[in-house]
Parts: sequence; C-alpha cells; structure tokens
Amino acid sequence: MAMKINEIKAILAENPTEAQLEEFKADARAGVQKLVQSYYKRLEKEAEEKQRFYKMMEFERKFTAEGAEYICGVDEAGRGPLAGPLVIASVILPKDVFISGLNDSKQISAVKRDKLYDEVVAKAIAISVNIVSISNIDTKNIYRATQEGMAEVISHLAIKPQVALVDAMPVHVEGVKSVAIVHGDALSASIAAASIIAKVTRDRIMEDLDKLYPVYGFAGHKGYGSALHMQAIREHGASIWHRRSYEPIKSMNLAPVEEEQNILYSPLTDNFHYQLK
Repeated sequence: MAMKINEIKAILAENPTEAQLEEFKADARAGVQKLVQSYYKRLEKEAEEKQRFYKMMEFERKFTAEGAEYICGVDEAGRGPLAGPLVIASVILPKDVFISGLNDSKQISAVKRDKLYDEVVAKAIAISVNIVSISNIDTKNIYRATQEGMAEVISHLAIKPQVALVDAMPVHVEGVKSVAIVHGDALSASIAAASIIAKVTRDRIMEDLDKLYPVYGFAGHKGYGSALHMQAIREHGASIWHRRSYEPIKSMNLAPVEEEQNILYSPLTDNFHYQLK
C-alpha cells in the first residue's frame, strides 16, 4: 500500500534516508514529485546559507589562525534618532557556530530579528550591552559617545577578547586589537550578532518609552524624525529622552530637564552596562 502524501511530507521535513528518497523519486504521483523537488530546493538553499555564513566568518577565521582565542564583534543602534539612548553591544561567538539568517539587523524584519536575538543569546560565549545616556550624547557629541561607549562595552565582556571587530569605528581598548570594518555588520558574523542584540534592545526600550510618553509615538518611529514625531515635538515640546544637541530641539532653547524617578536607564546620568552572558 502506497504511503500517504502527508506521511511523505512529514518524512521529507526531517532527515529521510537514501532508500526513502529513492522510493519517493520513483513514486509517479505528481504530489509526491512536487514534494521531492521542494525537498531538494530546500537542501540547496540551506547549503547556500551555510556558504554565506562561512564567508561571514572570514575575519574571525583570519584572527583565529593568527592565535586569537576570543574575538568579539561590536555594533550600535541609534546614532541618528532625535530621542532615546544609543545602544551598543559586543558579542563573542564560538568558532564553530552557525546561525542561519544572521545578517545586518537593518536588512532583517522585526520578527526575524527577535528570533535571531534569542539564538544569538543561546549560542554566544559572552554578550555585553551598553546603554549610552542622553547626557553623554549631548555632552560629548554622538561620535565620541559612540567611540567611548564601544570601548566600554568591550571592556565589560565577561571574557576578555584578543581581537575586537568593530563596525566602521576606530576604538582603543588596552590589550585588545581593534579592527574597524566598513559595513562590518554585513561582512562579519560577530558584528552582525552585535547588531542584532543592539537593535532589538533599543527597539524594546523605545517601545517601553512609548508607554510612558504616548504622545510621541516612539514605538512606531523609534525616535527618528518622522513627520508624526516632529509634529508631536512642536505640539508638546521635548521629553527628557530627547537629545538637546540635535536639531530642531537644539534651537528650542529648552529649560534643563529634571530627573524622573523609577527609570531603569537614566537619560541624564552615566551609561548603563549589563551582561547577557
């Protein structure tokens, strides 16, 4: 008696044996042949993804071959927005890791980013996060705040790396070789992993801030200068989370803001560091 098509589909979704594949290929039913074709296409896509990921580990392999035991990737999220903190992450991945779909966080949907976030956390050796305060951004300027924040996030890793691969930013940390890579979040798996952690963390912070300050619509635009956000600033002024060094807020000549209570990430004080692993 011939196997039902749903049964064949279930087997092909797992790891069929060579004998089963030969049996399915010999099955004259059009539905079975379609399932077999889909199976081989899936294998082809998986092979292509593994090859893409292998290429993304090229920098890591290079420095491993030179003797580095631990290599971290560093990236940030939130340099451009008018509101919200800058978030920087540093991630050390195992040498033999594979994370399907890992890429520059800007090229991935929010749903996929959330799934990759969980997988990076599960598979990484070490992860540290730095929430850079509004005060640091406004006082130091965004470039310096980013550069110093990246050095801090490397220093706060639970395991000290020998090499730091950084997305397009020269960073100095004593005893760590820093390598700035332009478009690094698309070229290095370690930087891409840091990009995912930073982006998801920052988006979640902005969604939390949206509950505290609903008039600005932070959950939608994440602090960037959308038409809705600009209109809200004109109507309600700037919140404690808006960057006073950024236009048009800079030209508003606003009075100094007072600290608010019961806020985990203070916008007015020093950076907030924590380790995910």
